[in-house]
Amino acid sequence: MMADITILKTRLEEAEIALHKLMTGAREVKVKVDDYGETTFSETNIAHLERYIAKLKQDIARALGRPRRKPLFIKF
Repeated sequence: MMADITILKTRLEEAEIALHKLMTGAREVKVKVDDYGETTFSETNIAHLERYIAKLKQDIARALGRPRRKPLFIKF
């Protein structure tokens, strides 16, 4: 079941704040993840946190009925 838009937006805000803290020197941050409770992110798994943020943005767009962005192909 897809989470309520308000919950998704709250999680997105928390995840973005956590990413900011990691990028500005925090060693570890805790973030609520879906219905699983909390998980701890550290400097070594920033990429995982960025993927989680991208997933939340995609879930919010889907819940709002917005079409998914298509990939951009650049040729040189």
